[in-house]
Order: sequence, then C-alpha cells, then structure tokens
Amino acid sequence: MVAFPRGGHAETVAPFVIRRVLWTIPVLFVVVTVIFFLMRSIGGDPLRHGPLVGLTSVGQGRWQKYGDYQPESIRRNQLHEFGLDLPWYEQYANYLEGVATFDYGPSLTFRDRSVNEILAEQTPNSLQLAALALLWALCLGIPLGVVAAFRHGSALDGVIRLLSGAGLALPVFFVATLLVYFLSLELGLFPTNGWTQGWRYKVLPSFTLGLLPLAVCIRLVRGATIETMQQEYVVAARGRGLRRRRVLWVHVLRNSLLPVLTALGPMIGYLVTGSFIVEVLFSVPGISRYYVASILARDYTVVLGITVLLALMIVVANLIVDIVHAYLDPRVRVRAAT
Repeated sequence: MVAFPRGGHAETVAPFVIRRVLWTIPVLFVVVTVIFFLMRSIGGDPLRHGPLVGLTSVGQGRWQKYGDYQPESIRRNQLHEFGLDLPWYEQYANYLEGVATFDYGPSLTFRDRSVNEILAEQTPNSLQLAALALLWALCLGIPLGVVAAFRHGSALDGVIRLLSGAGLALPVFFVATLLVYFLSLELGLFPTNGWTQGWRYKVLPSFTLGLLPLAVCIRLVRGATIETMQQEYVVAARGRGLRRRRVLWVHVLRNSLLPVLTALGPMIGYLVTGSFIVEVLFSVPGISRYYVASILARDYTVVLGITVLLALMIVVANLIVDIVHAYLDPRVRVRAAT
C-alpha cells in the first residue's frame, strides 16, 4: 500500500524537485536547437516573392504566371529587416535570445503582427479545448474504470471494455464524422462547428479530443483497481465488515489513481498536439491554422514560436506531474535518488 503523506515532506521532495528542474533545462535547449535547424533545413522562401515575373507552360498551350515583381533592393531590405541575411550562427544566437526572453519577433507572412500577438490571441482557445478534453477523460474515465473493476467479468464490464477499446482504435477524424452526423445533423443537439458562441459549440470538439485519454484512463483505473482489491489490506478491511463505499474511497481508489497520475504527462502531450486535427475539423480558432499556414509559407518565426511554446507546455506539464507523483509516492523519490 502506498503511504500517502499527512504532513510536510518538503525536506524529502525538495532534492527531487531540484533535480527535475535542472534536468528540464538541457531538454528544452535540445528541443529548441533541433527545431531551429529543422526549419532551416526544409528550405523555401519565407518572403514568397520572386525578383522577376515569368511565364511557364502548363500544357495544352496554357501558360501560368510565376513570381511577383519585386525590386532586388526591396528584397534585400526585407531580408535585413528580419535578420535573414545574417550568418546561421548569428540567427541561432538571436533565436536563443528571443526564446529566453519570450520575444519571438515579427511574423514573416502575417504582416503587421508579431508572433507574441498571434500566440496571445489563439493559444487560450487551444488550451481551453485541451482542458475540457482532459476533464472529459478524468470525470468519465475514473468512474467507468472503477465500475468495470467492481463488476469484473460481468456484461457491464465487457461493454465498458469494448467502448474503451473502440476509443483507442478509432481515429479522431472518424469519431468526429460520426458525432457530427448523428448528434448534429440527425438529432440537432449540437452545432457542427464554432467555439466562441456558447457551451454547446464546445461539447463535440472537446469530447472528440478527449476520447483517447478517456479510453486510456478507463483501462488504467480498471486494472489498478482490480489489482488493489486483491491486496491483503483490502481483503482484511472487507473482512472486518467495513462498508463497501468506505473500502473503495479509503483503501482502493487513492492507490488506484497513481497510474492515472503517471500517465497525465503523456495525456497532456497528446491533448496539446492532437488538438490540431480537432481544431481544423470543428473550426476552433486555435493555433493550428496559423501553424499549418506558417509551415507552408516557411514563416520561420511563427513556426518556431508555436513549436517552442508547445514543447514548453509539454515539458512543464510532465515536470509538474513528476513532482506531484513524487510527493504522493515516496518510492519515486527513492528510485530517483539511487
């Protein structure tokens, strides 16, 4: 049985927290460095203007215009303005300075807008979508997992396991199509797209995104609860005649939730990155459309800014989960110290 803390454990948790925070720094450095060189390696022209105008044959006597006329002097001024004419090591140094100060500079394609303005406007919607999806996963996954464990081997357990298996196997776009067809078009319960108009617009996108974490949560809670109920202290508690509800809350559930806590880090990572597809399918005004458009346009600053922000959120989320897990489970601190 895991001994949950009743008093302060700051003395034992603090070294673990310091080690994890220090380990996060090189991880972030590697991530931002890889992102920088990957963006530079894909090539392309972020300014998207050719110095000349020409015609190219597209077959059957037809011609297509390519390039927009632009004096070379203007192009050189733009390269100098955005620092794209500097050597790669100077661009890399400026990039690291911008990441350290959270100043990602101007966008190369969304003119008169900075990357920080785009992130400040669009990120809250993406975060809200991820938070609602996580709420679906925890509020439904934990009770369903416990019910399946207590009804182990019954028809209800089989139905819950079947639904969780479907949630793991079905792709997001297929689930979204089914939900829109049946709940929106056939029954008219929820709108097909949108986000800011009201709570009904947020149900389908958040549930679609939270379906996979919901299925994972059911599997983890069910397996951990079945294992915990077979422990000697639980059998002894039930033998003493304690109420089933008390056995569940005091002896079973607290220890059965530790696997869910451990999986929260990867879950949050999936919710942050998997929201792109859901945002496109349900027209959620998040950062996905800027991200995709910036990749196609080779807008280095926007792509780097969004990617660094996503990586930072995932790393920080995993850090918080590890710290909370270490606080609740002393065995984690022991393993980390050895």
